[in-house]
Amino acid sequence: MEAGLIALLVVIAFVVVILLRSIRIVPQARAGVVERLGSYSRTLDPGPHVLIPFVDRVRQMIDLREQVVSFPPQPVITADNLTVNIDTVIYFQVTDPRAATYEIANYIQAVEQLTVTTLRNVVGAMNLEQTLTSRDEINTKLRGELDDATGKWGIRVARVELKAIDPPPSIQDAMEKQMRADRDKRAIILQSEGARESSIKTAEGQKAAQILAAEGAKQSAILAAEAERQSRILRAEGERAARYLAAQGQAKAIETVFASIHASDPDPKLLAYQYLQTLPQIAQGDANKVWIVPSEFSKALEGLAGLTGNGAAAGEAPSWLAEAAKSTGGRPTAPKETLDTSDWFDSKLPPARLQPEAEIRASDRDEETAAAHARLSYDPPDGADDLPDEDDGPRALPPTPPPYSTPTSGE
Repeated sequence: MEAGLIALLVVIAFVVVILLRSIRIVPQARAGVVERLGSYSRTLDPGPHVLIPFVDRVRQMIDLREQVVSFPPQPVITADNLTVNIDTVIYFQVTDPRAATYEIANYIQAVEQLTVTTLRNVVGAMNLEQTLTSRDEINTKLRGELDDATGKWGIRVARVELKAIDPPPSIQDAMEKQMRADRDKRAIILQSEGARESSIKTAEGQKAAQILAAEGAKQSAILAAEAERQSRILRAEGERAARYLAAQGQAKAIETVFASIHASDPDPKLLAYQYLQTLPQIAQGDANKVWIVPSEFSKALEGLAGLTGNGAAAGEAPSWLAEAAKSTGGRPTAPKETLDTSDWFDSKLPPARLQPEAEIRASDRDEETAAAHARLSYDPPDGADDLPDEDDGPRALPPTPPPYSTPTSGE
């Protein structure tokens, strides 16, 4: 009974082993190479498969996904005899599991060695500067060479990237110095260009300021000269009118005094008395130390009385007051006015803003001068331009205002 149970257990175990060896499940993105009695039989796709126990066996499972392999830095000599260490990264994918299993013993090591030799051939034809600036070109050449060589191995090289290119420390130091010098040079150039632009802008500003100052000084000088001219003319006209009025007033005063004297008919005693009252006033001066009374004082009184017309009885010629009294019916009158003074108080000068001396004309007509003139304030008359142009005709003077009315002696 026990022997039969043991035999049954052995048979069950054998059946389980046979089932385990005959059923094989392949995961997704994997492929299995099956050998039957030592020779290639078929390639297992993802999914369950049934094998013949002890006849078929799966040699290895091949990963069909794209793989990334990073190789250690490799020393490479450039065309200018400089040794650089280049670190590469390769992206590849197995497309034929049978070829990857039977055509090459270790395809990863083969790809690594092929990459190193191809990289040395490509970089050996370039100098250091080309190597550092031509990574895309190196990647393209490496991918083409590796793809052609690994095609028969059932491998497709997708991309080749240079992860790092490390020149010798001395070369790195020299490159840093060169880069620093280049940047210092560009900084100096930019600073000099900035200083140049600043100097140009400053000079342009000074030019515009000098133009404005010169134009302002010119206008100020013209207006000051014109104001001085008008002031002198008006002052002279005022002095002329004042002198005329003073002379006219003095003439009126003399005429009035003489007329009053003639009308009052003074006698010689009154004139002598007035003469005696005037003598102390003559002697009041500080410089008069000695004053001599005339010896023929009576004759002086007689001559003074003759001026009033009383000397006609003594055979002397009548005075002009007596002649004037006869012609006017007994009272002397003022002589008739013959001088025309109607325009004495009129100024014939045009306003300063309309005189040709006040026109501002710049020696040059560039944009800075036009901008400077645009900020100057003018007060032109209605209908006139701000600045006279060369094409404009002579500017017409405004109409002369009506003359002042000069009061006559009778007003």
